[in-house]
Amino acid sequence: MELRSAEPGDALAVARVHVRAWQAGYRALLPAEYLERLDPRERAQSYTLGNPDPQQPATVVASEAGAVIGFATTAPARDADAPGCGELCALHVDPDWWGRGVGVALVAAARAHLVERGFGQAIVWVLAGNTRAERFYRADGWRPDGARRMETVWGLAVEEARWRRALAQAPCFPR
Repeated sequence: MELRSAEPGDALAVARVHVRAWQAGYRALLPAEYLERLDPRERAQSYTLGNPDPQQPATVVASEAGAVIGFATTAPARDADAPGCGELCALHVDPDWWGRGVGVALVAAARAHLVERGFGQAIVWVLAGNTRAERFYRADGWRPDGARRMETVWGLAVEEARWRRALAQAPCFPR
C-alpha cells in the first residue's frame, strides 16, 4: 500500500471510494434509495484535490497497484468553538479493503499532516449511530466532546457528534 497526496486526476477514483464506503457503511443509517442514487461522477466534480493553499482541504490517498483504495481529508477546523484545531473532514476506505489497516494508515497520515500544519488538537464529525466509526476513532484516541449538530451532507440532513483528539502539546480551547 502506498500513501500519497491526492492529485486532481484522482477525483473520480476518490469519489468511487467515497460512494462505495457510504453505501456499505451507512446502509443501516441512511435511506436505501438515497444511497443507491449516489453517483461518483457527480461527487468527483465537488473535489478540489491538490490545492497547495494550507487553508484549503488536503487529501491523502491510499493506493494498491495504482488503484485508490481509501482517502483522508484534513483542513483547519470550521467550527467557531474550536479555534486552533485541525479537522479530519473525511476518512473513507473501499469496503473491499476494510479491516486491512488502510484506515489506520490514513488516520495516522492525517494526524501527521495536521501536526505539520501546527495544530495541537483535531476534531472529526461522526454520523450519529455509526458505531463502526466510533470504535475506530476511540481506538485511535479520539473522544466525543459533547457537541452535536444537524448537517446537510450531499443533500441529506444528518445528525453528527463531534469527537476530539490531542495531536501535540498545544491544545485548542473553546472561546
